[in-house]
Amino acid sequence: MPVDAAAPGPLWLLMYHSVAYAAHDPYRITVTPDRLHSQLGWLRRRGLRGVSVGELLRARAAGRAGRMVGLTFDDGYRDFLDTALPLLRGHGCTATVFVLPGRLHGSNAWDADGPRKRLLNADGIKAVAAAGMEIGSHGMRHVPLRGAADDVLEREVVDSRRRLTDLTGVPVQGFCYPYGAVDRRALAAVEDAGYGYACAISPGRLTGRFALPRVHIGERDTGPRMRLKQALHPVRRRKVPPLPAPAAPAEPIEAR
Repeated sequence: MPVDAAAPGPLWLLMYHSVAYAAHDPYRITVTPDRLHSQLGWLRRRGLRGVSVGELLRARAAGRAGRMVGLTFDDGYRDFLDTALPLLRGHGCTATVFVLPGRLHGSNAWDADGPRKRLLNADGIKAVAAAGMEIGSHGMRHVPLRGAADDVLEREVVDSRRRLTDLTGVPVQGFCYPYGAVDRRALAAVEDAGYGYACAISPGRLTGRFALPRVHIGERDTGPRMRLKQALHPVRRRKVPPLPAPAAPAEPIEAR
């Protein structure tokens, strides 16, 4: 029997990064288009639909998230627009894309040993949003926030939200901690900045609305591995308590 996504336990949020054909992938951040296609098909055959985190949380608050799975794509790679987006739309899914407004036209320079990958520029971010995906912040430049100084938290958390809101015309609701690194000060900064939720990886005792746990999905995750990860998720992650729904997508803000 399929594991019921509505069963007690943590929300099932899947963490992706890049979607491309890559011969060298030391950080395991890349899935091929073929693998993503098969993973999305596996979800759909089991009666599950991938949605953005904002949509998932609003559905959960309304008691109708039982067959939904949160899909997230970290770092905002250009290949999301070129490759992942058509696959998601083909399977009737949406996702949250956590982008870096301080690295527009840049690359993943923080991955010292990995291949350089282009990031979304401003037009790419707008195109992703126009296609019905949720845009969230991954900070300005992908720096760890655990133990960060106040000025770093201000820049990475507050300024990134302001920049993305100006860029998309919609108040940004979601934040994602780079490297999953979160502590109480970073969490408080995200809440104070006006976000509706935030994603981490394994936040432990900090698990909640501003530190939602996720599970990494990679190229090796075939159907049986996906099923095992889904079954183990409630054991490995703390249960997320009932949460108020984040704000629904707002009408675009008038151009300033």
